[in-house]
Amino acid sequence: MKKNILLVIIAVVACAMTSYAQGRKGLCINEVMVQNDSSVIDDYGLRHGWIELYNSTHAPMEISSVYLTNDKNNPTLYPVPLGDVNTEIPPLQHVIFWADSEPNKGTFHVSFNIKNGETIYIFDADQKTILDQVTIPVDLAPNTTFARKIDGKGGISQDAWEVRDGKGDLTYITPSSNNIIVDTNTKVESFRILDKNGFVLTIMAMAIVFSALLILSICFYIISKIGEKISKVNKLKAQGIEPSELPKGEKINDSGEEIAAIVMALHEHLNAHDQENTILTINKVKRAYSPWSSKIYGLRELPRR
Repeated sequence: MKKNILLVIIAVVACAMTSYAQGRKGLCINEVMVQNDSSVIDDYGLRHGWIELYNSTHAPMEISSVYLTNDKNNPTLYPVPLGDVNTEIPPLQHVIFWADSEPNKGTFHVSFNIKNGETIYIFDADQKTILDQVTIPVDLAPNTTFARKIDGKGGISQDAWEVRDGKGDLTYITPSSNNIIVDTNTKVESFRILDKNGFVLTIMAMAIVFSALLILSICFYIISKIGEKISKVNKLKAQGIEPSELPKGEKINDSGEEIAAIVMALHEHLNAHDQENTILTINKVKRAYSPWSSKIYGLRELPRR
């Protein structure tokens, strides 16, 4: 039994570590500005080049212990510090790192500057795995950004990126915001058109409910079988019999004498005074009379009219 519990714990830990590792792969570079003369300012009121990271997963992501660098041969150029609660990026959200070469200003100020033509890398905690990278165009103009067309999409392919100057409706600069603002949910709209009366939605809801009930019943059945097996093993051990010595298919049942003894013990315990249920006992109580406790002295006498 202990061995099985240990195996379950190991499996849970392995799954958690796997999901954690997969979650880090969802971290990507989303937008970059090299020369910032009139764009967003940092928490000191100054303008610097900046790097926007994006959590493309649907779960919070802790990015402390990852590395940012513009030198592939020096992957640990800027390690994201531990202990800052702001290094946890919410699902599908962004965070900006200022490329001002002044890491003493805080967690989000990296230790290097960026230039046109350079490649920016994100290394995982093992200092070997490249989570994402982007090469900045050599002709990127001041106050323009190199951004993904769709947040977190396209991998390292340059075709997934575009230059944004902020002059058009589709080329606006979006620090700490989505590169594309979607007004409607196309999937919801399509489903609404296909299912005008809501029959499909009703069937789906009922299927989910009944599926959940079926899963619960299966879980309860498995739990009851496990409890039955444990009880059987305990009974065999109480009788000095090893479970392996019991013939296959033979069941352990309580004898009639044992059941009768248990029932009688419960009856005696719960109904020990049942013979007195119909007997009314009245005891005479004598108390010494005292005028100090008499109620007649507390009555109010009203005058006759």
